[in-house]
Amino acid sequence: MANALDALIDRIPDEALRGQIREALKKQNQQKKFGLVFEDHIPESTVLYDVPVKAGSTVALRGGDVSKQMKVLAIDGEVAHCLSLPEREPVDQPLDSLVSVAKFGEPIYPYLKQLDTVCNAPDSDLWHTLIEADNYHALQLLEYLYAEKIDCIYIDPPYNNRAKTWKYNNDYVDGNDAYRHSKWLSFMEQRLLCSSRLLKNNGIIMISIDDRELFNLKVLCDDVFGEQNFVSCFSCQSNPGGDKSDYIEGTLQYVLVYSKNKNSITDFGMNEQIESADYKLKDSLGYYKKGGQLEKWGNDDTTHTHPNLAYSIYYNPQTGDVKHLFDYNQEEINADRTLRIKYEEPNEKLISDGYVCIRPRITNAGENGRWRLEPETFYKRLHDNGFIFQSTKNGYKIYEKDRIIESRFVKAKNFIPATVAKQESKELLSIFGSKVFDYPKPLSLMTYLIGIVPQSDITVLDFFAGSGTTGHAVMKLNAEDGGSRKFILCTNNENNICRDVTYERIKRVIAKENYKASLKYFKVDYLPISDKLYYEYADELLLHIRELVELENGINFNGNAEIAIVLTEAELDDFTQNIPETCKAIYVGHDVLPTEEQEKIFAKRKIKIKVIPEYYYRDLEG
Repeated sequence: MANALDALIDRIPDEALRGQIREALKKQNQQKKFGLVFEDHIPESTVLYDVPVKAGSTVALRGGDVSKQMKVLAIDGEVAHCLSLPEREPVDQPLDSLVSVAKFGEPIYPYLKQLDTVCNAPDSDLWHTLIEADNYHALQLLEYLYAEKIDCIYIDPPYNNRAKTWKYNNDYVDGNDAYRHSKWLSFMEQRLLCSSRLLKNNGIIMISIDDRELFNLKVLCDDVFGEQNFVSCFSCQSNPGGDKSDYIEGTLQYVLVYSKNKNSITDFGMNEQIESADYKLKDSLGYYKKGGQLEKWGNDDTTHTHPNLAYSIYYNPQTGDVKHLFDYNQEEINADRTLRIKYEEPNEKLISDGYVCIRPRITNAGENGRWRLEPETFYKRLHDNGFIFQSTKNGYKIYEKDRIIESRFVKAKNFIPATVAKQESKELLSIFGSKVFDYPKPLSLMTYLIGIVPQSDITVLDFFAGSGTTGHAVMKLNAEDGGSRKFILCTNNENNICRDVTYERIKRVIAKENYKASLKYFKVDYLPISDKLYYEYADELLLHIRELVELENGINFNGNAEIAIVLTEAELDDFTQNIPETCKAIYVGHDVLPTEEQEKIFAKRKIKIKVIPEYYYRDLEG
C-alpha cells in the first residue's frame, strides 16, 4: 500500500505539494485510533416472515442461515425451483420450507397494518403500541415519527453466546467464525445509530448484556453515544448459583446505561416507602427512630476551619428547652495561624435554672471537635423533627429524630441483587400456565430499571421486546404510582412469538390485573411492487397513513367521535356535511386544503385542524 501511494504522489508535478502530502501522510500514519475496530458486514439480510414467496423472490431456509440465499425461478405446486446465490446452482426446495429475505437498502415498501386493539381505559388518551416487524424496519419507521421524542430505551439483544448460527433468539453466530464479533457488532451498530436519533436530549438507553460482548459493546456505545455520555454499568445478580462454567462460575449479567446528553439528565432513583416497623419511638409529632449524631465524626471533624460550629448547647432535661451560646474565644497557637477554641466557664445563670452544658468532644488528637449543623439549621430541625438528648456517664450525646415519611428518594446503585435481578419465568408461568419463552427478563428487574427514571410520563421503547416484560413493567408502575408512562414494543414474529407470546401476555395481564391500559397491535406489512406502477402502490400506501397518525399521537380513530381523519378533498367535503357533535379535532392530509367556508365551520365548532406532516409521505415520492 505504501509503495502504491508513493507512486501516486510521485506523479504530482508540484514538488512543494508532493512534500506537503508526504508530510501529512506521515503524520496520519503515526496516529493511533483508540476505540473499537471491526469489519462492517453490511448490507444485513432480514427475514420477512409474512411476505409471500413467489417467482423472483430472494429466500432462505426457514430457521436456517439467512446468509445462504436462493432466488426463486418458478413455483410448481408445493415445490420451488431455485438458484443458489452466489453459486447460481439449481436447487429444488419445499415451498413451505422457505421464507422471504431482503437486504437493507433494497426497495421495500412497508406500511402499518392494525391487527387488534385492547381497550381497558376508554376515558384515557394514553395508548400503548406493539409493532410486529423486523426491528430495524420498525426503527426506520419510528425514526420519522418519533425522532428525538423517546425518553427511555431498554433492549435485551442477542448476546452472541451460542455455538452455532445466530438468530434473533440468540441461537447463533458460529463459534468458529472468525468474524463472529464483527457480525454481531455490525448488527448492533445499525440499531444503536437509529436509537440515538430517537432519543430526546435528556433521554437514556439501557442495554442488557453478559460478559462475552460486554466490553465490545461498551466501546461501541462510546463511539455511537459518546464516551462522555456513559452513565453507569449495572451488575445484575441474575444467577446466584453460578453458571457452572469451566473456571469461575458466573453469577452476573450487566446493563449498560448511556444518555443522549449526560448534562441534561437528573439523578436516577426512586421513592421508597419507609418501613414503619423500624420506627418504634413516638412523641407528639409521631413515630421516629434514632438518627444521625449531631457531632461531626471522621474527616474535617475539628474547628480549625469551622469555628462557628463550636457553639455550646444548653439543654434543660426537665422542660426540654434548648439554648445555644458562642461562649468561647479563639487563639492563634501555631505559626500557621491555626485557631484554637478556648471555652469560657459554663453559664452560671443557665446552670442554676436546671440546664446542662453540652459541648463538642476533644478529639483523639487533642483538638476541639464541632457540630455538623449551623445554629439556624439546628433550630429548624429541632422544631421540625426534634432531637434525642441521650445521657451518658460523660455527659450527653445528641441524635436527630428520623421520622416516618411516606416515601424517600433513594439514588439508584449499580449493583442489583438477586432479589430483584434473578432470572426466572414464574411471571410467564402464572400467565400462560406453561413455559412459552426461554429466559424472559424478570418483571422485578424491569420494574426497577424503568422505575429509576424520575419522570412518570415517559415514552419507553423496547425493540427486542421478546416476551413483553418491558410493557408489563410499564403498566405495573403506572398502576402503582398513577403515572402515564407509554410503551412501544417491537419484535418479529419468528415462531409466532409476537402474536402468541408478546401480544397475548400484554392482553392477559391487562385483563388479569385490570390495568387501566389500552393497546394497539400493529404489523409492518410490505407491498409487492415488482408488477405495479408507482401510482398503484403509492395509492395503496396512502390507505395506511391513518395507522401512522395513530402510532405517533397515541390515539385511536375507531369508535372515537372526538377525532377524525380525512385524506382527500372528497372526504373533507363529506365530513363537513356530517360533523359529529362531539368532534374536537380533525387530522387532514398535507395536500388537503380546507376552503374558507370550511375553516369558518370548524372555528365555530371549536374543532382543531391538525395537518399531517409531509414526512409521512416520504416513501411515496416518485
